[in-house]
Amino acid sequence: MVKIGIVGCGFMGANHSECYRHVAKANVTCVADVRRENAEKIARMHSAKVYDSAKELILNADVDVIDICLPTYLHAENAVLAMKKGRSVFIEKPVCMTKEEGALLLKTQEETGAKVHVGQVVRMWDEYVWLKNVADSGKYGKILSAVFTRISAKPEWDWENWLKDTKKSGDVALDLHIHDVDFMRYLLGEPQNVTSSVTKNEKGAIEQIFSCFDYKDAKVFVEGCWDYPVGFPFTMGYRVKFENATAVLDENGLNVYLKEGGWIKPDVRTEHELNSEIGGNALSEDAYFKELKYFVDCIEEGNPLTVAPLSEGVKSVELVLCEVENAGGFTKE
Repeated sequence: MVKIGIVGCGFMGANHSECYRHVAKANVTCVADVRRENAEKIARMHSAKVYDSAKELILNADVDVIDICLPTYLHAENAVLAMKKGRSVFIEKPVCMTKEEGALLLKTQEETGAKVHVGQVVRMWDEYVWLKNVADSGKYGKILSAVFTRISAKPEWDWENWLKDTKKSGDVALDLHIHDVDFMRYLLGEPQNVTSSVTKNEKGAIEQIFSCFDYKDAKVFVEGCWDYPVGFPFTMGYRVKFENATAVLDENGLNVYLKEGGWIKPDVRTEHELNSEIGGNALSEDAYFKELKYFVDCIEEGNPLTVAPLSEGVKSVELVLCEVENAGGFTKE
């Protein structure tokens, strides 16, 4: 049984807590949040101990794993502390905010040998897993072009408005857009070139980003936005043109349009559909369950974490930071 301490009991911490209830080898033994009522709510579900801060839990709790669901600006310092305590670590995306933090995380992992998995959950999303498998198999030939989109209404659920503070969240680029940038890298590797453009609000914060990535044989366009009106539905999807087919994920689900004519609907089945009241903007909670089950199984069985390791999380942050710099940088406030 893997003993887990969750630090950060907001939306994502609650999501992880619910997922762990369905992972046979997981045991949430302690939780921490500066909002004690949030921590106590999750603790009651697991008969877990409550700590008043992430640092207190990391330094004192008897656990195997630290699951970091804190705001982005707190990821690196707490992950470093957890690795130095000899814990395995799950870090929600983005793993860090700067190249310097990424370098520190990698250096600490090398020194401690800690196992670290980054919550780039799209790598385990059924429709995206299908796309990765089809691309790797060459079933429809090479990818010629791709469009990835992830857009939503303005975020209003964040604690103390931290998402709206560029220095704490990295704006839409690091918080939302990074999902598709990371998956693009997973699918096609490192691009040869990137051009980017952004829109900013009156305070200079990035609210929409458009980037075009050049590959040897393909062009990839990625859009991220969180500036649509309240009530605007969260939308994620892709349109990927292969040599012999085009795969589309949109409000109609996943469909493949064949070059010779006709179309098919792949059978994409979820492994485990959760029935929680957490809510969220996902197509299904199954991907969150799968990434945490994978993480726990690897820790329990002593296997390497290969799907979304720390090194990959850092590279995706670096690429997004390159996009932002390409588009003029973050606000100077």
